[in-house]
Amino acid sequence: MAYHIGVIEMLPFRRDNQPVFKLSRNYPGLFNQLSLRQDKPETLGPANQVHERDTRVKLKKNKTVMWGLACLTACLFTLSASTAFAGTNKKLSKDLPLNNPGQVDVIVQYDQVPTSAYHQKVISRGGVLKRDLGHFKGGAYTMPASALANLASDPNVLYISPDRPLSSSSNGNPTAILDDHLASIGVSSAWNMGLNGANIGVAVIDSGIAAVPDLAGRVVYSQDFVSADSSSEQTTANDLYGHGTHVAGIIAGSGAESDASNDFYTFKGLAPGVSLVNLRVLDQKGAGTDSQVIAAIQSAIALKSTYNIRVINLSLGRPVYESYTQDPLCQAVEQAWKAGIFVAVAAGNYGRDDLAGTNGYGTITAPGNDPYVMTVGAINTMGSPNQNAVLPTSYSSKGPTLIDNIVKPDISAPGNLIISLYTPSETLNRLYPSNEIPYSLYQNNGGATASPYYYTLSGTSMATPMVSGAAALAIQGDPSITPDQIKAMLMQSAFKNIQQYSTATDSTTGITYYEQADIFTVGAGYLDIPAAAQTTQLAPANVGSSLSPIATWNSNGNVTLTANGSSVLGGTSILWGSTSVWGNSILWGSSSVEGSSILWGSSTSLDASSILWGSSGTSVDATSILWGSTSSGLDAESVLWGSKK
Repeated sequence: MAYHIGVIEMLPFRRDNQPVFKLSRNYPGLFNQLSLRQDKPETLGPANQVHERDTRVKLKKNKTVMWGLACLTACLFTLSASTAFAGTNKKLSKDLPLNNPGQVDVIVQYDQVPTSAYHQKVISRGGVLKRDLGHFKGGAYTMPASALANLASDPNVLYISPDRPLSSSSNGNPTAILDDHLASIGVSSAWNMGLNGANIGVAVIDSGIAAVPDLAGRVVYSQDFVSADSSSEQTTANDLYGHGTHVAGIIAGSGAESDASNDFYTFKGLAPGVSLVNLRVLDQKGAGTDSQVIAAIQSAIALKSTYNIRVINLSLGRPVYESYTQDPLCQAVEQAWKAGIFVAVAAGNYGRDDLAGTNGYGTITAPGNDPYVMTVGAINTMGSPNQNAVLPTSYSSKGPTLIDNIVKPDISAPGNLIISLYTPSETLNRLYPSNEIPYSLYQNNGGATASPYYYTLSGTSMATPMVSGAAALAIQGDPSITPDQIKAMLMQSAFKNIQQYSTATDSTTGITYYEQADIFTVGAGYLDIPAAAQTTQLAPANVGSSLSPIATWNSNGNVTLTANGSSVLGGTSILWGSTSVWGNSILWGSSSVEGSSILWGSSTSLDASSILWGSSGTSVDATSILWGSTSSGLDAESVLWGSKK
């Protein structure tokens, strides 16, 4: 029986509307598995749907949506307080069951690539090596819980954490519509330039990829990381669950089965010319572990030169338990990034979780909490090809991140009611056959018979491959471009004028969710491929130049934006040439911002319900973060990025 820890397509609510994950009273800010239910189909249903219908209402600013100051203050207090419970042994993750009388699965991080002598340190304490994570400088083991503290005393051991479960799961019963995401993000502008991702390798680390007509010839390599850890799993890299095929179709689907003379709509991927590297880490129930994902990331790095792997897609995740500087998943994605591979990661689907009283803020999942990678939130296109119609989804996880307060997500992309590839025999379709779409949705005189090729899913899992596909197009256009440059380029060029306030009402429960398009909800904006293609300036090429910034308190009690290391995102008037990265806004209101890049707070020029989410005609001085365009001039303290070659 699988417990879904990092669900990407299933909202964290049960039929009784209680969240699946609760915040532990012992460890504020940390997800704790206090009320997990077994993954039974009957626990899912319309009340749990991640899909949002086109019933959104646009609002003007009012008090019902102005929870900004109180929520972020509470969120940052929770995140900061969580570090106070680190315990006396900082090498041991606090969710390790130290008093467990039996064996536990753990990941051990070392100070170097482990040798046989390093593995012997665990074996001599009654442990067994499950998987050598050499490039990661670690290993996955099964060992007695009673020996963990002793192992942590070894000077070569840096950190020990559970080999945590993670997953990606979907539920259904949506009303199928054409979401028009390709038109909404303007991908045809890249196609018209002759770009289709040809010769660019994209590693899809997921539940596998099925042999479907629309992906014929696209999968160049497959590897299974699941069967070795489970006697009940088939030894196959084929997609038994159904999630990875859907993700792969968003990136690389050819549209072959919806491109006949009687088809009026073609379901095509953003970059149908890419080479897909299929790395299966989720089983037939959609469950996996940290060590499986880390091993797959290692494989992608090792295969980089063979298949020109320049992009990794991770539409999966799990709760955050420690700082990204210690989290093994985060350390693994950083290694890929530093190896020159762009990594797109799902933000998570916990935006409706208000158990901590933060209206879903602070719910980004790992490894999307890492400042290197590009973390993607989900947008509802409202079934329109017009980007002005888009709205945030209520379920998309919001920043800042737990413990480290990293500003996330970085960008948002279409993720609601996305139609892509599947096979009728997969687990997801057996559980949720209503996600099938009728032929009539894309064929003239097609009828109500379900298509055996296309299927609807929603979530940040679907938004993430949108960004992966866009990255592949950018790399084909400029093979010398680096991961940091891609991240900053997509953020700078993102569409900024998203409707500021909106609501979504669950048709089953009647619960209304109030949304606002702030930086912790939509990031730098909505993926805009035509604008990215017109970009003439790039961030510095060095690794870490586009680390996501940090939300911090200043001495006046205001929440501010701080640059992370040498990153060009954050700090003083961070610009892209003469344009700010985040567009026409700071957070809420219409007041002028003076001083130190105030996002939320009690500045005399700001009230509790305003912090500039929207353009302002007032002056903004050179020490402010320009989270938007203004009419004011800028001095030399601004960071001007280099020219694109």
